[in-house]
Amino acid sequence: MAQATDPRELLRFTTAGSVDDGKSTLIGRLLLDSHAVHDDQMDGLRRAATLRGETEMDLALITDGLKAEREQRITIDVAYRYFSTARRSFIIADTPGHEQYTRNMVTGASTADLAIILVDARSGVLPQSRRHGLIASLLGIQHLVVAVNKMDLVAFAQDAFDAVVVEYTEFSSRLDIHDVTFIPVSALHGDNVVARSDRTPWYDGPSILHHLETVTISADRNLVDFRFPVQTVIRPHQDFRGLAGTVISGTIGPGEAVVALPSGIETRVKRVSTHAGVLDEGVAGQAVVIEMDDQIDVGRGDMIVRTHNVPTVARRLEAMLCWMDDERPLSTSTGYILQHGTRTVRAHVTDVLYRIDVETLHRVLVDTLRLNEIGRAAITLSAPIFYDAYHDNRANGGFVLIDPASHRTVAAGMLRHASADTVADGAGAPLDVAVADGRTSARRGGRPGAVSPNVVWEPGVVDRAAREARNAHAAAVIWFTGLSGSGKSTLARGIESQLFDEDRQVVRLDGDNVRHGLCGDLGFSEADREENIRRVAEVAKLFFEAGQIVLCSFISPYARDRAFARSLIPADRFIEVHVRCDVEECSRRDPKGLYARARAGELSGLTGVDAPYEEPVAPDLVVDTALTSVVDCLAAIRTAIDRVG
Repeated sequence: MAQATDPRELLRFTTAGSVDDGKSTLIGRLLLDSHAVHDDQMDGLRRAATLRGETEMDLALITDGLKAEREQRITIDVAYRYFSTARRSFIIADTPGHEQYTRNMVTGASTADLAIILVDARSGVLPQSRRHGLIASLLGIQHLVVAVNKMDLVAFAQDAFDAVVVEYTEFSSRLDIHDVTFIPVSALHGDNVVARSDRTPWYDGPSILHHLETVTISADRNLVDFRFPVQTVIRPHQDFRGLAGTVISGTIGPGEAVVALPSGIETRVKRVSTHAGVLDEGVAGQAVVIEMDDQIDVGRGDMIVRTHNVPTVARRLEAMLCWMDDERPLSTSTGYILQHGTRTVRAHVTDVLYRIDVETLHRVLVDTLRLNEIGRAAITLSAPIFYDAYHDNRANGGFVLIDPASHRTVAAGMLRHASADTVADGAGAPLDVAVADGRTSARRGGRPGAVSPNVVWEPGVVDRAAREARNAHAAAVIWFTGLSGSGKSTLARGIESQLFDEDRQVVRLDGDNVRHGLCGDLGFSEADREENIRRVAEVAKLFFEAGQIVLCSFISPYARDRAFARSLIPADRFIEVHVRCDVEECSRRDPKGLYARARAGELSGLTGVDAPYEEPVAPDLVVDTALTSVVDCLAAIRTAIDRVG
């Protein structure tokens, strides 16, 4: 059995921050004080200091290798350095601080387990500090160290450190990073870099090196989902046929049942080996050769996975993009090449959904992305790829877009869930509204709404206006739409409680509750979902005509069905609230355990996972529960309701 040559665990980390915050100096200090700088490098540093007429060595020169970097004393390119201690081995990516080099930060952080963001104690948290935190979050980095540098220039004042902690804690609470450590340092003098400093007696945490040596990263690695993109087929002679590549996630051993994608052919693993010999098990990160029991037809770009643990296979995708092309912005009329692992396919960006404002984290509606901008886009491919959502499996959830003419890498992407084929193929046609028997009905794609023959709408003895006068408030329908776990029911219950306490006539219809009776005979096919919303919309109309404020909390995934509900209510009395929340965050919350069951293969047709959700194009109100507190969301909804009267 082949053995690993170095038992020490490898930690990859990246540094980032605003210009002149001291990233390269910090790395230089780490390397110097951990005895990872060679004698000839030390001699070079001393000569450089003498030529500059300086008494202290410039530690940044250890990592700033380009002539332009040395002249300007800034980092332009990504500098990689390796060092080790008795506990761990490290690979460092020193990335630029300038905004125009954000793409370099994405490159350096794409494989990192941890990010160190430097903040100047004098300047506090700057836009670039936030930008780099956002990028770290999008790239799935689970551990963040905020190094408050240049503490020597503020006399090691605790107040300066605490101010950064408060501000960045508030910002990072809205990111998908749950391990944030703050350390006060002076990279120039080495305080709290390798050893604890006597000049910060008020700080009782670890030094940076101690934190790097002890932070737990094993739990961040995906050792469950076996993914093996085939790089090449090895056939030295007719008696041997092996598939060569790197196990990018999970583990694999002899005798395990696997399936080849896209062919779907099933077989079993016969042997796993490396140049050093046969393995009992291949693990993530290892380059191996896998032999199969059967001589199946597999080539470069195909993927081997476990039979009962298959990734998403799709041609229509949604992804977060960081645009890297400094010559041209993203174009929805230009074709690109998508490189995903060893697989390369033609790609077309069909829609830019939004751009993220890195300072506020708000989503801005745009039709393109420019250099260093980050946003969400829909992409259609010429052939399917086999991927996991980046949030679940970084190794199989990332890709790059390449310009087919210049062969430049123009974007880095993080895959999300598959876009619905029905949406991409033009389903969800505009709603035709007609008047029948004195009231509004709807036809979806030429299919009539549910109106029985030979019936006439019977007006009530007491009309809605009289009921509204007695209630002292207008009737309205508030329609909450969003993914499971987005917070629809929480917000609807909160509004119901507020209105009831104010003596308003309010009723709440909930997605699960109506399926206990009114819609208990329906399943979750597209037709059943449509019928479910049709029935709910009709019930909401009845309550509305009775003078009630009707709160409807339903996923309601199809735009045409929400449009039907709107068509039943006067335009100024219907409020569509899009409760927006990324499927990754909904999956993390998973209040009903649906996402866990879907991942385990126990549940199919879950909206946002393997069933489509058509986001509202122009809702009356959008509340993002991943970025906004429940209190603020409720306040925004109440403002919209109060406008009705």
